Amino acid sequence: MRRKTLSDAGVADLKSKAARYTFPDPELRGHYVRVMPSGAKSFVAVSRDPNGKQVWATIGAADMMGVEKAREDAREAIKRIRAGLPAIEQKKATETFKDVSDAYLKRHVAAKGLLSEKEIKRCVDVYVSPRWEKREFIGIRRGDVATLLDEIEDSNGARQADMVLAIVRGICNWYAARNEDYLSPIVRGMRRASPVKRERVLSDDEIRAVWQQAGKAGTFGDILRLALSTGQRRDKVMTIRWDDVSVDGVWNVSSDDREKGTGGELKLPALALDVIRSRSRVGESPYVFTGRTKDGYFNGMSKAKVEFDKKVPIDHWTIHDLRRTGRSLMARAGVSSDTAERVMGHAIEGVQGVYNRHRYGAEKADALARLDALLKTILNPPAKNVVPIKQRARK
Repeated sequence: MRRKTLSDAGVADLKSKAARYTFPDPELRGHYVRVMPSGAKSFVAVSRDPNGKQVWATIGAADMMGVEKAREDAREAIKRIRAGLPAIEQKKATETFKDVSDAYLKRHVAAKGLLSEKEIKRCVDVYVSPRWEKREFIGIRRGDVATLLDEIEDSNGARQADMVLAIVRGICNWYAARNEDYLSPIVRGMRRASPVKRERVLSDDEIRAVWQQAGKAGTFGDILRLALSTGQRRDKVMTIRWDDVSVDGVWNVSSDDREKGTGGELKLPALALDVIRSRSRVGESPYVFTGRTKDGYFNGMSKAKVEFDKKVPIDHWTIHDLRRTGRSLMARAGVSSDTAERVMGHAIEGVQGVYNRHRYGAEKADALARLDALLKTILNPPAKNVVPIKQRARK
C-alpha cells in the first residue's frame, strides 16, 4: 500500500534503486520525489501546458528543503504550467550600481551627446564607484547618499559634493523612469553648499588676495591667473594646449560644434602670457597645465580650491566668478559691451549676430590689453595722491 502522507522522514527513508524513479506525493497530484541511483533526491512537479504538452519542473533538492515548502512551490509551479508560463518564475538578476550607472552613461549621457559626459564619468569613477560599484542599486538608501556626500564634502568641498549629488540624482531619476517600483533616495535639502546667486564679482582687495596666493599655488594658481586675465571659461583654460598659442601670443581657443561660444582668436596680454611662458613642457603632454597622466590635463580643481580657500579666507567665491569679474573689469576699463561680449564668447543676439561677420581681432586684443592694464593697477595700486585718468568707452 502506498503511504497516505509524505513527511520529511518518509522522504529520507526512500531507498535508491538501479534506475531512477519517482515517488508520488499523496497530498498533491503532480508532485513527486525523484530518487536517483546515486541516492540523490529532489522534488519535482509535472503538469500539462495549454497545448497538452507534459512539462516537468525541478522544485529543489530534498536535502535543502522540507516537503511542506516543496509542496507549496510545486502547487505554484503546476498553476504556472497550466497557464502556459514558465514553471519557475525567473527572478530578475540583481542590478548593481555599476550596472545601472554604466547603462545611464550609455543610454542617456552618451546617447544625448551631453557636453558634460567626460566630467560625469570622471565623478562617477572617482567619487562613487569605489564605494558603491558592487552595491545592489535598489539597496542604496538615503543614509548611504548622506554618508557619501559627507566624505566628499570633507575631502573635496561642498561644491564637489553637490556636483556628485546632481549626478547621482540624475542616475536615480533615470532608473525610476524605467522601473515603476523604484523610489529615488534623493530628496530636497541634501545640497551641501548654500545657493549663491550668479552675481559675485571680486572686489579689488579680493583680486589682490587671490592673485598673490595664486603665485604660490602652482598649477592651480596659474589656472586662476589665466582665467582672470582672459575672462575665458574654466574648462578652456584648463585644457589649453601648447599648440593653441602661436609664437606671437595669439590663443586660438578650441571649440566644439555642440559647445557654447568661445573668445576665438585672442591676442594675449602680458599677464596672461607671463603665466604661459612660466610653464615648462612636461614630456610629450600637449597641455600647458599637465595632469597626473602623460596625456591628461590638470583636473584636481575641487580639492585644490579647498586648500586654496584655507589660505585666502574671503567670502564664498567660485572659479567662474573670475570670468564674471573679468567681464566687469573690461566694462570698468572702457571696453564697449559689444566687444567685451565677443571676448567672452557670448552669443550675439538679433540681426547683428546674424549678419555682422567681422572677426573683431584688433578690438578684442585692445579689450584684453585694457583689462591687463587695469589688473596691473589693481595689483599695484598707485599712491593715494595720484589720480588716474578715466578711460572713455570705445564706441
